[in-house]
Amino acid sequence: MRVLVTGGAGFIGSRIVSALEGAGHEPVVLDALLPSAHTRPPAELPAAFVRGDVRDPDALEQALRGVDAVCHQAAMVGLGKDFGDTPAYVSCNDLGTAVLLTAMAAAGVRDLVLASSMVVYGEGRYTCAAHGVVRPGPRAASDLDAGRFEALCPSCGAELAPGPVGEDAPLDPRNVYAATKLQQEFLASAWARSTGGRVSALRYHNVYGPGMPRDTPYAGVASFFRSALAAGRAPRVFEDGRQRRDFVHVRDVAGANVLALAAVRERAAGSVRAYNCGSGEPHTIGEMAAALAGARGGPEPVVTGEYRLGDVRHVTADSSRLRAELGWQPEVGFAAGMAQFARAGLREG
Repeated sequence: MRVLVTGGAGFIGSRIVSALEGAGHEPVVLDALLPSAHTRPPAELPAAFVRGDVRDPDALEQALRGVDAVCHQAAMVGLGKDFGDTPAYVSCNDLGTAVLLTAMAAAGVRDLVLASSMVVYGEGRYTCAAHGVVRPGPRAASDLDAGRFEALCPSCGAELAPGPVGEDAPLDPRNVYAATKLQQEFLASAWARSTGGRVSALRYHNVYGPGMPRDTPYAGVASFFRSALAAGRAPRVFEDGRQRRDFVHVRDVAGANVLALAAVRERAAGSVRAYNCGSGEPHTIGEMAAALAGARGGPEPVVTGEYRLGDVRHVTADSSRLRAELGWQPEVGFAAGMAQFARAGLREG
């Protein structure tokens, strides 16, 4: 199968390209090599490489020639620097997806695996001892300033017990990046209904691993901590460090994409299916920072009490649908993955 991987020179995209080659497929890469992700051009690029922006119809026309399916990874990620990044996020993520889908329709390509994110949920799943499953609203700045970080029951104000969130949970993006990722899913769904296309949206949880970009405000928290340790600085852990996340290794994410590309071609025309892609092993941000610091021999993390508006307290994955329907199993456990990541190099370009 000939597969276009948008953003295929990036952290996750490049691992997907390798996994596709290992599975006997023929990847084609479209990547703009934007400075926010690549401070210098990558040392190695695949033979079938088109340098171009996903918002450029001419580049897409070239990249889509002879393609059977698309794996759409190109996007701005992270929370960025401030709200001034909003036009760039909307342009890269949503306009880019709209132009891609238009080009796919014109080229007759009907199978899409979309890189979505757990951020579409907002907060994860919570249970109140008195009121059962509840949906807490955004945390107030006054509570965060006072060091009250836990989400509270909207009915009685009690602290809540977090649990894994499933794909059928309500969607409630809490920041600009999250809003653009959800809009990508909506655009893909509209395209599928209009063209008879088929979509699998993989909602990545916190992806980490060798080759993450370093020293950029658009990287994830694992990259921030790893960059600090490489410079001999202590990782700075926001809030109280007890925020729960699901850290999933990039190798396992790449494997999920290969399975999703094979499976999407077997589904009915016009169908859209979302899958959580997480390890199933919740850990706190503090645990992750401590694991990295321990593997590198320090410095020990510092819990700062700082916060970012738009961050959620707890969100972890129920990935049973991906396991049951696609036969996916994560292979890299938390301890081994963090130990490897602590010693591996980061990508500067």
